[in-house]
Amino acid sequence: MALKLRRLSYALGAEVCDIDVSKPMGEAQFGEIYRAFLQYGILLFRNQDITREEHIDFSRRFGELDRHDSLPRDRRADHPELLMVTNEPNADGTPSDTRYTGRQWHSDMSFTTVPSLGSLLRCFAVPEVGGDTLFANMDAAYDALSDGMKKLIAGLHGIQLSGTRKIANEESGVVRAAEQRRLNPPVAQPIVRVHPETGRKALYIGEKVKRFDGMTEEESKPLIDYLVRHATRPDFVYRHQWRKDDILAWDNRCTMHQALGDFDETQLRHMERTTILGTPSGYVVANG
Repeated sequence: MALKLRRLSYALGAEVCDIDVSKPMGEAQFGEIYRAFLQYGILLFRNQDITREEHIDFSRRFGELDRHDSLPRDRRADHPELLMVTNEPNADGTPSDTRYTGRQWHSDMSFTTVPSLGSLLRCFAVPEVGGDTLFANMDAAYDALSDGMKKLIAGLHGIQLSGTRKIANEESGVVRAAEQRRLNPPVAQPIVRVHPETGRKALYIGEKVKRFDGMTEEESKPLIDYLVRHATRPDFVYRHQWRKDDILAWDNRCTMHQALGDFDETQLRHMERTTILGTPSGYVVANG
């Protein structure tokens, strides 16, 4: 049976209809799903009432999973393949370390030298309204640049920093930022990456980029701000309104995303993410 798809937006994304990802799936069927993943950048699977083990097993079809050693506080102790994105308080009553995860425009694990191929985020609980996620098509953003701008940025490398997100507790935030700098020293990534499977060029920028290698922050900021603003124009963006048991799979090599904080934070927003390891990219920068 042919794969049934429904476009999510003009910019990118498609819903895969009538699929239960916990059921056995042959190579031919998964091959159709993976081709759609490469074509649309984002795939939505609705009504996936599955176990954590089934989430992990399906994710492994896309490639080897990250065990999140670079983010040890954020992963589940019993399933290190799962990264928590939740505002549920910790067992001791302190605020969750991951309540503000993803609030910047970014591509997953861009601050490492093995940035993510893709991510599969499952929704367990969502607020009554808000808490959406925005996604940007970085292929289209690159294609829309002038030839002059493409030439200007062709050799640039952006220095990506981990530990830049807001932490609920100010003191623990300082400790957390220092810990992340130890675990993840600054990494320079090319501003333009070539997708290893489609061959398309995409912008590789985001709000974790603080400067270009070989340039000061003051010199870099106007161009970084322009590229992020350009890439997040409405015609390049899809806004996902979450439902319980959604799984959203996205290609980090040609998209970036941002979680929105436009919701009542007394209401639970709980997500869990698997991360697919990508190909090596970038280099560690001394004194970044």
